[in-house]
Amino acid sequence: MGELPEWSLFRLLRDPGGRGGLDLHLPAHGRGRGLAPALRALLRRPPGSWDIPELPAFGGPLEPEGAVAEAQAACAALLGAERCWFGVNGASGLLQAALLALAPPGARVLLPRNLHRSLLHACVLGGIEPLLFDLPFDPLTGLWLPPTAAHLERVLAAAAPHHPVAVVLLDPTYQGLAADLSTLVTLIHAHGGSGLPVLVDQAHGDGAALAAGADLVVLSLQKGGGGLAQSAALLVQGSRIEPARLARSLLWLQTSSPSALLLASSAAALAHGCSDAGRRQRRRAVGRATRLRQRLEGLGFPLVANHDPLRLVLATGPLGIRGTEADGWLLQRGVVAELPEPGALTFCLGLAPPAALERRLTPSLLDLRQTLGGPPLPPFAPPPLPLVASPELAVGLAWRSQVQEVPLAQAIGRIAAEPLCPYPPGIPLLIPGERIDAPRAAWLEGQRALWPGQIADTVKVVAPAAGPGMSGR
Repeated sequence: MGELPEWSLFRLLRDPGGRGGLDLHLPAHGRGRGLAPALRALLRRPPGSWDIPELPAFGGPLEPEGAVAEAQAACAALLGAERCWFGVNGASGLLQAALLALAPPGARVLLPRNLHRSLLHACVLGGIEPLLFDLPFDPLTGLWLPPTAAHLERVLAAAAPHHPVAVVLLDPTYQGLAADLSTLVTLIHAHGGSGLPVLVDQAHGDGAALAAGADLVVLSLQKGGGGLAQSAALLVQGSRIEPARLARSLLWLQTSSPSALLLASSAAALAHGCSDAGRRQRRRAVGRATRLRQRLEGLGFPLVANHDPLRLVLATGPLGIRGTEADGWLLQRGVVAELPEPGALTFCLGLAPPAALERRLTPSLLDLRQTLGGPPLPPFAPPPLPLVASPELAVGLAWRSQVQEVPLAQAIGRIAAEPLCPYPPGIPLLIPGERIDAPRAAWLEGQRALWPGQIADTVKVVAPAAGPGMSGR
């Protein structure tokens, strides 16, 4: 057998984290420790033996017959959904399919400001107009917070003249923050008498949005379950969305040659999560996470109160440390977090936390505080945004326009031509088509200082001679 080329790609996959690292990042299976047992058994088979096409007996996500259709029906029953579709290009692809099924071209959809960029891409693909609603903000951590019922009522009232056709909620957030989802869904379903359908991006959750009454729910099985990256599921219930429209959107966006391994990963992760063994696994992980949290809080570490005990979020601002700075310091010492932000650092403990978790993380954080700690950072400023707003120029038109690259100070009054996403979660600070006013430019300049090396000192704006549609709405 030939040797693999000595490219870094293969070298890193053979030894992804080096020796002795403490990996506290996604996927939640933690380098295989928490994989669903059926999937782990499948991966022990001869390599490639499971890489098969859509044979008649196997089928595919959109086929009415075959093993995949049977597994999707079984998973729908387990989770309390009416229909379930597996996806093989992650929650991103399923969110896009769901949004395209909900909204025809030209329709408006209410989207939270902390939306994942895949939903923005769906607006481009489907000619959908995003109505972006602002969210509560935590100045201690710089994090957007889930909406309260009172906040959402104000959003719905402000959006009513724009006649949105659907609402998207993100719950829980990347950091495990969650709303009273049942109350929010009830408000949306009652809005205007006939109500609106609700899509919940639950990529970081477990499907509980179904019990809260959501019409559509998207799960990422590498984030909230024991599946491989890119395995995901779309769940639907109720009469507000026709399954045929979802199937059509999935046909547009999903590959015609889905990975059998990723389809099996979706099925195995969902089934295991609903099993007694899966619940015991999660209870063990939560027990360790709870003990670790209690120890760290006892040592005076400011941890963000959230709803997911397997997401440990350190509020670094009160320690006088930026989350991005803390992440770099810990990386050099073999501790790999999931999400560094200016005021917080999120660790994903996973379904089978590493054996060295407590022994390694606590002293590392003590050393971090001793070495880099100082007076608390000043409060973080929320973005100066209206409660509800839409881009002045259609997102797709702005994104496809001729652009100019100008310093932020010179971008005042100009229309953004690209999203500004400083970190892989893909939450854009600026949307194509938005006009940049002076307060927004000043806030973005401040963000540039908070994200060293990740936000340029220039921004791309629509060039003056970009063509038809420049006047916007």
